[in-house]
Amino acid sequence: MHLTQKQKHFHSLDGLRAIAALSIVAMHVLSNSNYKMSGFIAQRVIPSFSDFVFLFMTISAFGMCCGYYERIMHNQLSLSHFYERRFRKILPFFGILVLLDLILEPSLSHLYEAFADLTLLFGFLPEAGNITVIGVGWFLGVIFVFYLIFPFFCVLLENKRRAWGAFFISLVYNFICAEYFHVGKTNILYCSCFFLAGGLIYLYKDFLIKINKWFVLGVVFVFILLYYVSHRNIYFCLGLFASMVIYGIISHGILLENRITRFFSTISMEIYLSHMVIFRIVEKTGLNYLGGNGWPQYLFTTLTVIILTSVFSFVARQILSRLTERQA
Repeated sequence: MHLTQKQKHFHSLDGLRAIAALSIVAMHVLSNSNYKMSGFIAQRVIPSFSDFVFLFMTISAFGMCCGYYERIMHNQLSLSHFYERRFRKILPFFGILVLLDLILEPSLSHLYEAFADLTLLFGFLPEAGNITVIGVGWFLGVIFVFYLIFPFFCVLLENKRRAWGAFFISLVYNFICAEYFHVGKTNILYCSCFFLAGGLIYLYKDFLIKINKWFVLGVVFVFILLYYVSHRNIYFCLGLFASMVIYGIISHGILLENRITRFFSTISMEIYLSHMVIFRIVEKTGLNYLGGNGWPQYLFTTLTVIILTSVFSFVARQILSRLTERQA
């Protein structure tokens, strides 16, 4: 997802996307292992990295608006071409993972789930979060529903008054989804406030880029404090990631803008989708407990999974890109 508006790329968002992808890998390695680690970092911080999926959603909405909002609102984009690009961008890599998972664990239930996965429409299912074939793919299901409704999303952003109204309704929906319907992050309505936050940031981007970056960074740290003090309150989470995206579009520096962050950013979706497959392979080899079950082994396992996943993602992306070019 290249965030372009008049050929402008917000490079610091690459850094945020890379941080989100690698943090989710670190979280899943810990949550799927039995390492004996104590302390605030192990028990509170690393488990909270699962919420970085919401940062992905906010960045995705902002990026989609940068790339397509004006063209959709001025009828300058073929919807057929728009949806075709979404399928072409996601399905080949995700399809390989789904088929690989089905081969490794063949069963009738997995066949049903694989079919749902390969349509990319499983985000409409009420139990999408229970799909075990590429279980982390629930996020892709939500993202693809967002892509499908993106023209309507743009209409909601047609003016700022309507956009704020939609954002308020999304906050109410988030509360009702959790308190009454008992659905969470695998549901598009629960997540809609994060997408709309990205849309609002797009609408106000010309104003936001004039704000002092150190002030915004201070806001980020305030929300980090509130987020952990409140035990990961979803609304403080929303404020945290919205302020991080704002910081990303106004800041410039080597910390978030460098070759490493750009590399991981370009394959961030592939890393997210494939890292659990790689982890299971590492798990079967016994490498995840080679040096015990403490911090050193956890760090070694996480680094191993990141390296192997990155190599797999990069190679697969290159092969699929070349095949796509030949077909074109």
